Amino acid sequence: VVIYHVFYMYNAEGIVGVVGNITGLQTQPWDVFQYAVYPWFMPILFIVSGICSRLYLDRHTAKEFAASRTTKLLVPSTIGLFVFQFIQGYLNTRNSDAINMMKTVPWWGAYLIVVVSGIGVLWYIQMLWIFSIALLLVRKIDKDDRLWKLGGKTNLIALILLFVPVFGAAQILNTPIICVYRFGFYFLVFLLGYFVFSHDEVIEVLKKWFVLFCPVAVALGVAFCWMYFGENYADKPVNRTVLFLAFSWFACLAILGGFARFFDKETPVTKWISDRNFGLYVFHYLGISVVAIYLAKPGLIPAWASYLLSLIAAFALSYVLNFVISRVPFFRWAVLGIKKMK
Repeated sequence: VVIYHVFYMYNAEGIVGVVGNITGLQTQPWDVFQYAVYPWFMPILFIVSGICSRLYLDRHTAKEFAASRTTKLLVPSTIGLFVFQFIQGYLNTRNSDAINMMKTVPWWGAYLIVVVSGIGVLWYIQMLWIFSIALLLVRKIDKDDRLWKLGGKTNLIALILLFVPVFGAAQILNTPIICVYRFGFYFLVFLLGYFVFSHDEVIEVLKKWFVLFCPVAVALGVAFCWMYFGENYADKPVNRTVLFLAFSWFACLAILGGFARFFDKETPVTKWISDRNFGLYVFHYLGISVVAIYLAKPGLIPAWASYLLSLIAAFALSYVLNFVISRVPFFRWAVLGIKKMK
């Protein structure tokens, strides 16, 4: 996600809200990276979130789940906007018409504009909180776990056929202006994470058939990049096409199976990163934005340095802010969803 946002910030495909093309080239071949990862990296995050929800609810009550999700997801994406993320919001306005709108309203109106603009990457945890609360309602309907037990019987054919409802869900409940809020698509894959992929038996099927899913996903990815490179991959009609969603679905299957098969282990390095990954998610776009707006946009550094410094700043600033804010009372709760130091 961090690497994607670096490429996204300097894309030459006409996607608005970012600094955009800084190379002067009509076509930037490396922009293909965005097309190669965008269709699947958010669906797989929601799938994994669904899996984690099941694992958490196996050991906690619904009340504890709702409370923990509210603290970790809702608080940083609402209260956190007012106490910290408005800084990101101000930087975002520098890349949009909102900066001009702020000049025509009173100070409190300008503040509200930067607060709303500060949502940025936090849209994911906003949706995840909604899905988590909705899941509790679904669990009341499936109180005897019949649906979940049925999910454990998912075989190869069923995994392939699940593409049909995934495609259908992607066509509905899409917000008209802010294209990232795809409630139908993301809620379904979140539920599939909970009801299907939380079963060890299903993961074993994915591991076994990785040799099938991987080449299919690669072939679909190559076809998607070839057909749609240069178009807005993040919005309709591209993000609702059969090719976009087929690539998305089979890439998710391949990645889940491949990492379960070959990378199911933990090292001191991965544990260190994992312990800080929420802070990286919350703060990474700030580092990218600072470099992009104050160094790259004015042309103070060459294009290659803009990409490199943006990547470095994303990680460095995130880890520094996570270290500091996680130790400051109130702010650690409002920005990172941490009630108290462990």
